[in-house]
Amino acid sequence: MSSRQTVSAVDLGDAVVIRDEDRENPVAVRFDHVRKTYKLYKNDRQRLLASFSNHVRYDTINASDDLSFECRRGEALAFLGDNGAGKSTALKMITGVCFPTSGTIEVHGRVSALLELSAGFDMRLSGMENIQMRCQLWGLSDEEASEIIPGIVEFSELGKYIDQPMRTYSSGMRARLGFAFASSIRPDILVVDEALSVGDRKFSAKCRKRVQSIIEKENVTVLFVTHSTAQAQQFCTRGIVLSHGKTLFSGDIEEAVSFYEST
Repeated sequence: MSSRQTVSAVDLGDAVVIRDEDRENPVAVRFDHVRKTYKLYKNDRQRLLASFSNHVRYDTINASDDLSFECRRGEALAFLGDNGAGKSTALKMITGVCFPTSGTIEVHGRVSALLELSAGFDMRLSGMENIQMRCQLWGLSDEEASEIIPGIVEFSELGKYIDQPMRTYSSGMRARLGFAFASSIRPDILVVDEALSVGDRKFSAKCRKRVQSIIEKENVTVLFVTHSTAQAQQFCTRGIVLSHGKTLFSGDIEEAVSFYEST
């Protein structure tokens, strides 16, 4: 079995997460009756006490509530909904940032996320050293890394700052480098969560153009969260409208936008 077909299945009790790098699977992402429940404590002290006792009171909220959908290979799918609808939670489960409480999630292919773009950098290292470290974490060969690094540096527009410690970077500079890396590693599945407003207006337009190019030329599956229905219509062919973790509508992007704007 090749490395791109190796399956990682995690049994989480009432939930199962299946991941592999099989880009030949016609299904990129599938959610089957997925629920993600968070415990809400009165304060940090109560949260700490709960680590030692099962008798601490708490409320619960279902960020995803019996959520089911399927995203086909090469499809661009928009998640629409107000704040708290469960859009970002769904993306975080796809990327492995958090796990479902129940249900089954399948992810087939290499995932790159444009989420918290400035997260995960070592501020003591230079921008270049952070790029090289991320290439190693992604399992890229030296040849693959040397092929993409020049493009990452060029796209980030950091110039000589690329060799300076990242503690000297502004938050915008870190986000630009994060976007440049995440959009350059040729993923099978690209997850985008309000990441296209990076930097100034000119650079933001450059980011939107990069995502559009990825969608059109590389047959990448895109899962896109935005509050901008115009961007959803620009990038996506299908949409899902969420509310309180539940699916209200799923269908063509024009119909999804119309439904969302009417609610």
